[in-house]
Formats: sequence, C-alpha cells, structure tokens
Amino acid sequence: MDSALVLIGVFAIFIPALILPGPDFVAVVRSSMTYGARAGLLTTLGVSMGLCLYATLSLLGLSAILVQYQWLTWAVRVLGGAYLIWLGIKLLRAKPQEVELGPSGRPAGKRAILFGFLVTLTNPKAIVLFTSVFATAVTASTPHWLMLVMIALVTASSLFWYSCVSLFMSSGPVMRRFQRARHWIERAAGVCFIGLGGKVLADASRPISP
Repeated sequence: MDSALVLIGVFAIFIPALILPGPDFVAVVRSSMTYGARAGLLTTLGVSMGLCLYATLSLLGLSAILVQYQWLTWAVRVLGGAYLIWLGIKLLRAKPQEVELGPSGRPAGKRAILFGFLVTLTNPKAIVLFTSVFATAVTASTPHWLMLVMIALVTASSLFWYSCVSLFMSSGPVMRRFQRARHWIERAAGVCFIGLGGKVLADASRPISP
C-alpha cells in the first residue's frame, strides 16, 4: 500500500507537469509540424531518453548534490536557459532554403533524437521537477524495484504523451493546413524557445529546496 501511495503521489504531480507545455512540448511540435510524424516521434524518443536519465539521476541522489552545491544549480539553469535562447535565435535566423533536411527530405534520425535529448537535458524545469518531487519521495528503505518502476513509468508516460502530440500535429488535416507555413512554424518555435530561455535565466537565482 505504501508503494502504491508513493507512486500515486509522485505521478499526480508528474503527469500534469508533463502535459503542461514547455521546451519539450515545443520541440516535439516543431519537429512534427515541420518535418512530419517520423521526425516528431524521433524527437519524442530523445525527449523520453532525457527524462529517463533525469529520473534515474534524481533517484540516485542528484537532489542532494544540487542542494549542497548551489553554484552547480545556478550553472545548470544558466546554461540551459542560454541554450534555449541560442536555439531560438538560430530558428529565427534560418531562411526557408536553409532548413536542414536529410536525403529523404526529413531531418536525419540521429539529429532528431539528439535535438529532443538536448532540449530536455537543458530544460531546468525537468531538473527542478525530478529533484524536488521524485528524489524526496525516495528514502533509504525504498525498494529498488519501486525505483525501477518509477523510472519505467516516467519513460512510458513521456513516450505515450509526446507520441500522441506528434501524431496529432503531423496528421493530414494539420499538415495540409500549415503546409505553406513551415518556415513560420520554425520562427514561432524560435520565439517560444527564447521566451522560455529568458524565463529560465530570470529564475536562475532561485534555490532548489532540499
């Protein structure tokens, strides 16, 4: 029963946070609407890999490290915010003919996965979520199987939610409606990344609670 309560309590916070639009959501939507379902699903895979990594690190003690070394927390947030802003500027400055495509007219698979992974890896919201919710739910008596279940559920939830987002955004009706606006979608994503990165930098001085 205690294990069930831990899972319910943790995922009652994680699921709404996952659904709430953020850098990961923007990344998946951008890939899906610009390059199609394949790119969106590969970006989803990269995002899920990043969330899986953070879940694992948080359960292994990442929270204690970040709380003890506040300068590291600040550095992670600043670097993450700066990366999002740089990515946004890059998308804003790209010209229609400069959109990077693979041989088949789509971004290379590894590139789409890496894009999703890096956006998640530099997303301070993910760091705060896992270090403040997941890590605090784990004690010395928490069984290893429960931690593995939590990591698996994080990964599965991310794959399911962002796959749904990707398939919807890359569906026929949506793609036909925005077929001629791919470059403007890139620009809109760029504005979102800059705004999110700016907010991250503005919040960089806030400490992570133990």
